[in-house]
Amino acid sequence: MSLEKELETRSGGVCELCGSSEGLSAFEVAPSDGSAQQSIYLCSTCKEQIENPDKMNEAHFNCLNDSMWSETPAVAVMSYRLLKALGREDLVDMMYMEDDIKAWADSGISANTSNIVVKDSNGVILNAGDSVVIIKDLEVKGAGFTAKRGTTVRNISIPSDVEGHIEGRVNGTKIYLKTEFLKKA
Repeated sequence: MSLEKELETRSGGVCELCGSSEGLSAFEVAPSDGSAQQSIYLCSTCKEQIENPDKMNEAHFNCLNDSMWSETPAVAVMSYRLLKALGREDLVDMMYMEDDIKAWADSGISANTSNIVVKDSNGVILNAGDSVVIIKDLEVKGAGFTAKRGTTVRNISIPSDVEGHIEGRVNGTKIYLKTEFLKKA
């Protein structure tokens, strides 16, 4: 049986991440030996966003809330990597993976991470997953609210494309915050 047919049978003819049936094809979850156990069946939308992380649409990947629980290791690994890329440490923390599968998931992430050092207003180094406190009221342009002083932002992520900023959720909205207005919690 071909790889495509094996994946189609396993997935029931739908994308193993979002459930779409449009433009399906096999996708190897690197590092891979090319087998069905290390490949997933993806729609064209998921595949394009995985291959072009700068075009990643967080709303599309709300489907990961379901796929992260897949019993297929390759699907769980890809869900883990995407959740990490989207800065959704809250969901990553809920996932349970066997040690070998977690090592596989982490091996794909470490190759893509950069060595950016981000410091808060006091010069303390910030890492992805840390919590920070806002030290000044900040007007959030385009969102119509003010991030109040004293607000704790949990599970931050460090964007590789914007220097001197962190990414986190304030009032349920994912925003960039300048590190000069933050202190590590």
